[in-house]
Amino acid sequence: MNVGALVSPSPSRVVTVRWAGGDVRRGPLTLGQANMVRCILRDGAADVDIHDVWAVPAGVSVAAVLDALRALTLRHEALRTVFPHPEGTLPEEQLVCSEGEFTVRVVDHDPLPEDPAAVADALAREVRLAPFDLGRDHPLRAVLLTGGGVPVQLGLVAGHAAADGSALSVLREEWLDLLHGRELPPLDGTLTPLELAAEEAAPAGRRKAEASLRYWERVLRTGPQAMFAEPRALVAGGPAPRLTLRSARGGAALARATARLGVPGSTVLLTAWCALVAHRAGQDAYVGAAPTANRYKSALARTVTPLSQDALLHLEVARAAGFDALVKSAWAAALNAYRHSRFDALELWAMIDRVTAERGSRFGRDVVFNDVSGLPGALRPAAGTADPEPGFELTWGPEQVLPTALLCFVHRLEPVLELALWPDPQLFDRDEAAGFLAGLVRLLEAAAEGDVPPAALGEVTGVRPPERGGDWRLLDGCWVSPAAVAAALSAALDGRPVHVDADLTAYLPDAAGELTPELAHAALLRHLPERPGVLAPRRYLIVPDAPAEPGLPLAWQQQPTLLEGSGRPAADPR
Repeated sequence: MNVGALVSPSPSRVVTVRWAGGDVRRGPLTLGQANMVRCILRDGAADVDIHDVWAVPAGVSVAAVLDALRALTLRHEALRTVFPHPEGTLPEEQLVCSEGEFTVRVVDHDPLPEDPAAVADALAREVRLAPFDLGRDHPLRAVLLTGGGVPVQLGLVAGHAAADGSALSVLREEWLDLLHGRELPPLDGTLTPLELAAEEAAPAGRRKAEASLRYWERVLRTGPQAMFAEPRALVAGGPAPRLTLRSARGGAALARATARLGVPGSTVLLTAWCALVAHRAGQDAYVGAAPTANRYKSALARTVTPLSQDALLHLEVARAAGFDALVKSAWAAALNAYRHSRFDALELWAMIDRVTAERGSRFGRDVVFNDVSGLPGALRPAAGTADPEPGFELTWGPEQVLPTALLCFVHRLEPVLELALWPDPQLFDRDEAAGFLAGLVRLLEAAAEGDVPPAALGEVTGVRPPERGGDWRLLDGCWVSPAAVAAALSAALDGRPVHVDADLTAYLPDAAGELTPELAHAALLRHLPERPGVLAPRRYLIVPDAPAEPGLPLAWQQQPTLLEGSGRPAADPR
């Protein structure tokens, strides 16, 4: 189905919904709000804001749909909150308003298109392209799809500084209750964003955030900085197509493996994912982001605000004797990661910058695994066929520009395993991406029958590790090519000839006496985000000139040393 053709001009009108109520309040931002505001201002709202599509119950009028949205706005302070700030600065406070308005575009089709939900989804994606003004705009916009004037689907766009996926699920549930005439329970005991901000700023909240930073720092100083550090990874990020898996085979295997191992299905799937990604990347350890809802206590269960933040999962895959042992390790590692997923984003990135300078490697966040199967009513990619339970179905979807090498959203565990994968085409051509998901299902099927030793992963899954020939080697827990380091360092120094030894000692010619190890290191650090798998040299040696035969390592090593050093900042005396 060509969804774009169905979003052709149709009779439409824009309805302005005004609201008034509640008290004006102001205060500091929550950790989640501050994180999302920073992402929006850095990356652009179109790539950060979120949307969902809600089916309208039969017999509901347009006015009832709008009234329900107004009621939710008055019920939840986050939907009445703006973040005033001078241009070029980050907001320092949130302001809860007592009056305002939002718009709903009503688009009528007569007759209705074949897939109204897909059309509403496409319309919502269009609406997402217009950013919210953080200091002024109501953080909700909607597109209401009607058929002959009768509401059918609502596409809702939310500013990510106001809500995350779990919050949208809360709003959807309450919206449906209102449309069915059910009274909403009071929010007694549910924290508002301002109350949450106060809790986070208290001593106990600060200790928790600081513990999270210490956990992240340990992982970033010891784990691989990029899972996919290999010859094919030339640049970081770019457009990636979506590949959707629907598999009853996978769902049945996951259920059997869950019963055999006695752990939740989500843990079994996470373990299989970690094992297969590490195997495909040729890594002994898995390091990846796993966004978590952070709604672990009742006071936050129905809070509408962005609570989701990254958990950083670090799993030593190679140390496990088999899949069964890895499941136990993954369970413990995931709990530890989730426990350390509440942090101040500004402090986190300051720490990442510090570790980058000291370790000489930039955390890539190149693998993200987001299990949203527990969110009721979460939007799923369109099915490739009408079969409700296909044995194994793969469907290619549109491209999206992403800063990742491998992004996975898990939408459903059983009876059909449903997930969407965005593989970097530098690393996975279409056959390889399809083979990766086929391998994931095969691994689940094997784990359903018994333990799977690490040495059997290639045979069981059909997935092969990368070929790292030439000078590639494992240093400081990271795969690195000294030749690639030399190329990156040369580019950072405007084409200056450079030699880097196998132990990551760099030789830099500088007859003018202007270059220092510190300047060379700082120049390379500015290029690290663009270069997956590049580590900074351990030592920088400044020599008078490039040798006559720059391809000979010995010729560089015989040059007299003018200056040498790590280029790193001095150790903190604390």
